[in-house]
Amino acid sequence: MKCDQCHAEIDDGEEKDHCGRTLCEDCYMDVLSPLKPCDPWAVYSATRFIEKQDKGPEFTPAQQQIIRLLERGGPLDPDQLCEKLQIEKADLEREIAMLRHMDKIRGELKEGRRVIRLWNGK
Repeated sequence: MKCDQCHAEIDDGEEKDHCGRTLCEDCYMDVLSPLKPCDPWAVYSATRFIEKQDKGPEFTPAQQQIIRLLERGGPLDPDQLCEKLQIEKADLEREIAMLRHMDKIRGELKEGRRVIRLWNGK
């Protein structure tokens, strides 16, 4: 059996039904709990958590690469980031949401297109 969304193989008994579609567990979770980069409660929670840590936030390797790319090259659109990081768009969006919640990056429109930039920088 295959997932109707990502087309991954699903083991028997592991499929999830959502609105008449057969989904794998990952796609089912994405449908039930979509990413919200501009979630005020998540931003509040993340920034308060970081304030209580002695050494600051710990970033995943992908998050470190995103920050490094933006520090070196300035704002980039999501497609450019995906290409440079060699990751899927869904994975990038997840990392962007986490960095946004920590007030490390933000989105903006530049010449009519969406770009990702450092929160307090280029």
